Amino acid sequence: MKIAVNGDAAEVRDGLNVLELLAERQVKMPDMVSVELNGEILARPDFATTIVRDGDQVEFLYFMGGGA
Repeated sequence: MKIAVNGDAAEVRDGLNVLELLAERQVKMPDMVSVELNGEILARPDFATTIVRDGDQVEFLYFMGGGA
């Protein structure tokens, strides 16, 4: 099925959950990533039970501190 990940088209297998998507996309430090699915931020406990569907828009959000 086709989805968008961080604005780029991606082909993924059917029945994939968000946790599996993080692993499949080889996301570094997945414990530090927030996931937005179709404009809604997902709660971390829902990653394993939220199934990605055809046409979904997924954003991996990395928060960084710093500045002067």
